[in-house]
Amino acid sequence: MENNTNTNLKWVAVAILVVAVIVGVVLLLTKQTSSKYKNLDAFAQCLTEKSAVMYGAYWCSHCKAQKAEFGDSFKYINYVECTDKPDECTAAGITGYPTWRIASTTLEGEQPLEKLAGKAGCMLEKNL
Repeated sequence: MENNTNTNLKWVAVAILVVAVIVGVVLLLTKQTSSKYKNLDAFAQCLTEKSAVMYGAYWCSHCKAQKAEFGDSFKYINYVECTDKPDECTAAGITGYPTWRIASTTLEGEQPLEKLAGKAGCMLEKNL
């Protein structure tokens, strides 16, 4: 009986170790992704000040990926959820997600942050 208990404890310890390693890797990858640029808050605020708007839908995988590039700074983006405001999106001529409007420019699909910066005239600094 004692041998079974020791074996079970070993498997529990291995399972805990595996979960800890997975969590560590996920946290490391998340940190690396979110730290590609400096001061994303200021960049996102600049886009909003320049009247940039992102139109999207909660179910859109490309919208989710675009939002993830901003991380927590996405809260500063002027975002229109087209499932909540279909009339606004129709009036704006939105036919796909995500769609960015910056001044008189329309950008369809996921956009590199560098391209958004260039179109809006906002500064985007890369981390070294």
